[in-house]
Amino acid sequence: MLGSGEIIRRAYRAGVAIPAFNVPYLPMVEPVIRAVADQDSFAFIETARLEWTKFEAGGPEAVLAEFRRWARPEVVRLHLDHVPVIDEDGVRVDALPIIGHAADLGYDSVMIDGSRLPLEENIAITRQVAERVHPAGIPCEAELGAVLGHESGPELDYEELFATGRGFTRVDEAGRFVRDTGCDWLSVAIGSIHGAISGVKKDEKKVRARLDLDHLDKLRAATGIPLVLHGGSGIQREYVLAAVKRGIAKINIAAEIRQAYEQALRATGSVGAAQDAVYRETTRLIRDHLGNAGIRATVAGEEARP
Repeated sequence: MLGSGEIIRRAYRAGVAIPAFNVPYLPMVEPVIRAVADQDSFAFIETARLEWTKFEAGGPEAVLAEFRRWARPEVVRLHLDHVPVIDEDGVRVDALPIIGHAADLGYDSVMIDGSRLPLEENIAITRQVAERVHPAGIPCEAELGAVLGHESGPELDYEELFATGRGFTRVDEAGRFVRDTGCDWLSVAIGSIHGAISGVKKDEKKVRARLDLDHLDKLRAATGIPLVLHGGSGIQREYVLAAVKRGIAKINIAAEIRQAYEQALRATGSVGAAQDAVYRETTRLIRDHLGNAGIRATVAGEEARP
């Protein structure tokens, strides 16, 4: 069975991107995996710290147990998403023990989010995580720049953000960051935003974001490793497809399937109906938005391994 690192490298070389679906509610795990399998595709199931503290995922152990109930290793792996050093509310988090524990539990890949730290501190903590998980063959994802949207406070003005490049990953820092940390994948900020996670905004349709593709070209040249696009819900399709050809090998998707689950559950009171809604939305994203039906053999098929 191929490891997560090799799968992402193969996606990067092939010019395709693996979707990574966040599951803030445990019943979402099964329909996502079923949709991926039915489309002969490949994906990550992932859980971020905010999905334990602000939603109902329960924590790394609970997500792992649910994943193992339904896991089909030929089409899915389990990823630990954002474990921040400073979280969306400005609270300091002891991230290393959380990530180490997930690695020991058997997560296939992990992410340290030091994006709210000064550069030198982000480099230092990311290097520590990479050194902690690499001996077990576990890839380390990091973030440089700031994909905004989860923070509390005034609503973002997306047009201002994009025009000014606020939070965008700096090209002059990206190459050094990768060299000095040893991270395997880098989440970059090029115009996407996270969906709101609290208040009435969490139910609203996300901004139809676009991406600075010229900036992405420069980041790919500076880093030479697979890049990750966070805030993948709501980005205009033409930008997504173009970004994949420019080095994006993993795309995180949360708001679209979370809202499908929550809206169906509120309307019907039925977890089964909510799961059906997640299945339909995941299928749409894989087949129609990303064009990823049938990619399993390309990225994860042992028989096709170069």
